[in-house]
Amino acid sequence: RLDPVIGRDKEIMRIIEILSRRTKNNPILIGEPGTGKTAVVEGLAQRMAKGDVPESLKDKELVLLDLGLLLAGTKYRGEFEDRLKRIMKEVEASEGKVVMFIDEIHTLIGAGSSSDGSMDAANMLKPALARGEFRAIGATTLNEYQKHFEKDPALVRRFQPVYVNEPSLEDTIAILRGLKHKYELYHGVQITDDAILSAVNLSSRYITNRYLPDKAVDLIDEAASALKISLENKPAELEEAHRKIMRLEVEKEALAKDVDAGVTKAKDRLKKINEEIADLKEGTKELELKWTNEKNILTEIAKLKEAQESLKLEADQAQLDGDLGKVAEIVYGKIPLNEKEMQKASKKLLRIQRDHRILREEVNDEDIAKVVAKWTGVPVTRMLEEETSKLA
Repeated sequence: RLDPVIGRDKEIMRIIEILSRRTKNNPILIGEPGTGKTAVVEGLAQRMAKGDVPESLKDKELVLLDLGLLLAGTKYRGEFEDRLKRIMKEVEASEGKVVMFIDEIHTLIGAGSSSDGSMDAANMLKPALARGEFRAIGATTLNEYQKHFEKDPALVRRFQPVYVNEPSLEDTIAILRGLKHKYELYHGVQITDDAILSAVNLSSRYITNRYLPDKAVDLIDEAASALKISLENKPAELEEAHRKIMRLEVEKEALAKDVDAGVTKAKDRLKKINEEIADLKEGTKELELKWTNEKNILTEIAKLKEAQESLKLEADQAQLDGDLGKVAEIVYGKIPLNEKEMQKASKKLLRIQRDHRILREEVNDEDIAKVVAKWTGVPVTRMLEEETSKLA
């Protein structure tokens, strides 16, 4: 269920090389926030689950060590040490089959220590790391590595650095194209390639205090979320029609008093308002029905896409379990049947939207620009004009 990892094969291979060493076999990923350090470890986890690793790593298990949970609720002296020692014993008992992943590994330094002289987590782990009984993959930023790790040469010697640099614009585009399907599935919308290109280019130009690919992914996520909310709410033209009816109803009430007073012009205007309200209500009724139909079909398509993804995951699990009969049943039976249902629903949607389309389910470059404008205050039109002039 992890997101696909694209363009990080070099870093994953470097981790595999370090983990396969006899000594000093603990990699530490160093990179700026949002450059994809955790994603690299997730990529390794996916390879390990598929068995796409050297023999020396095929029987290994990758486990996340959450220091926050480990520290939570430790009020009395020795509680943290006891918890950490229990984990260390379990890892040692596995005889090298468990590799721990410690995100924000710099927090080990000082974790659990107090003024009474008790050891911090880093000093407790050092001997086990030196003996090779406790194997770990760490992740931290360059700033935290220099600030905390480099002050402890003994700890530095235990880990081999793997630098995770910010990807190029081209690599980020490839990463977003690979992740697109997951976000489409989650939000129930479609993400255009223009939106991906805009997310990368606009985030690179206007959001300078963060790093790729994280900032571009966040733009896609927020734009898709905003579109999903707009799909669930009544469309603007329907809301406008309801507001117009309300205004006319208020005017009608006011004119009724003038009619009672014998004002001729008021009578003519009242007749016109009644006709206008009748026309608007008829049009609104038709629009409401069309909106409901479109919305229902889009919901149906989203559910079918979710079912398709679940079937693929089920087939992958069955393949890992060696249940080839189940794989065949899903791949050649259930998946094609679900695809037919999706095609039918898509054709139905096209028929309904042929004359007048109410709902838009595609995230485009303008949606991305709106999110950037919200974050930075730069006007949307200026951003899009600059993008257009660059392409001209």
